[in-house]
Amino acid sequence: MKNKFIKSTIILIMGGFITKILGMIIKIALTRTIKTEGISLYMLVLPTFNLFITLCSLGLPTAITKLVSERKKKSKKIVLPLIPIVLIYNLFLIGILFIVAKILSDNLLHNANTYYPIIAIGATLPFICISSIIKGYFFGKEKVFPNTLSNIIEQLVRLLLTVTIVAKMMSFGLVVAVTFVVLINIVSELSSIIVLILFLPKEKIFRDDFKRDNATIKDIMGISLPTTGSRLIGSITYFFEPIILTNILKFVGYSTDYIALEYGIINGYVYPLLLLPSFFTMAISSSILPVVSNSYSNNNRSYTKQKIKQALFFSLLIGIPITLIFIFIPEIPLKLVYNTTLGLKYIPIVAPFFILHYIQAPLTSSLNGMGYSKEAMKGTIYGGIIRIVSLIIFSLFKIGLWSLILSSILNIMTVTIHHAYFIRKYLK
Repeated sequence: MKNKFIKSTIILIMGGFITKILGMIIKIALTRTIKTEGISLYMLVLPTFNLFITLCSLGLPTAITKLVSERKKKSKKIVLPLIPIVLIYNLFLIGILFIVAKILSDNLLHNANTYYPIIAIGATLPFICISSIIKGYFFGKEKVFPNTLSNIIEQLVRLLLTVTIVAKMMSFGLVVAVTFVVLINIVSELSSIIVLILFLPKEKIFRDDFKRDNATIKDIMGISLPTTGSRLIGSITYFFEPIILTNILKFVGYSTDYIALEYGIINGYVYPLLLLPSFFTMAISSSILPVVSNSYSNNNRSYTKQKIKQALFFSLLIGIPITLIFIFIPEIPLKLVYNTTLGLKYIPIVAPFFILHYIQAPLTSSLNGMGYSKEAMKGTIYGGIIRIVSLIIFSLFKIGLWSLILSSILNIMTVTIHHAYFIRKYLK
């Protein structure tokens, strides 16, 4: 198992590195195609997109990974009954999105240009959900190559469509181009699903395999709902972020153009740059989930503790050197990646706190694997509450978008410290 964990982690790290490089190239291509104004518009829509992605997947990938890794039931008996249920549920979400899109764009975001990109989100949801479910199955089987390959293909397709379709759509206007930035997720996720299907075992599928087993559904929901709750809190916080900022900063005297531009800079340049090492930590957290789930369910506490310590060590091994670069020479990676110096003043201040963010994903996966998804959810709730309350308070201080920076730092500290404390407690 030890060798398998390291092998899986290495494959995911290599794949994650390639995916991240492709993601950077996509970001560069996107920035140069739709310019800063287009990035700012997309960033206003992105919190809504992330919220509905969280809602559409319902935390099922994590639940499937845990149950498949424990090998208590046949894998197809876990996965197949979920597919018709989640497709019907996603149609329901699409209906909700159509109803609230106008209210979101006009009354909450105060930007009518966001309407069509928000509507476009609905079309992507079923594809994102199915893709994530199949990936959860492969992680449970500790077969990481299919997921790695599908992610790379997905990014390549997204890059190709960005430099062709999105660039062409700019001639029809910025709103049309940003709408297609959302819609290309349909094709990229579909390509990912096709790749994943090719790696599925060639077993006969019978009608009975789709029959709902209430005990299995209960087990899945027992894991997925707290996981969804945890992610939902983060997504809801992120969803309300531009709404709170726009309304309060307008109230204290800032212009809508200034708010949109600075918000776009922070979420389009600053945070993506600081999150570059996340390909490494996400690879580790994906590998650690089935390992911790298996060893903890078999009451092997010492092995569980060893693997978690190993995951944190590897996360810091890459996180600390990159953080030092962001602190002392932030202009170099910023110019290299985005060909801009916008956001330079924020990066050295936020970077030290992102060391905690780099170990947050492995800690969350460890809590989920140990069966304490509810505890992980509580940590996220506390962090979300602190983030929203501090955002409101700091915004009233007339410090511009520094209110966003400070509230993000408090959120990272709260969630990471909470998770670390409870993992230590449960492994004593």
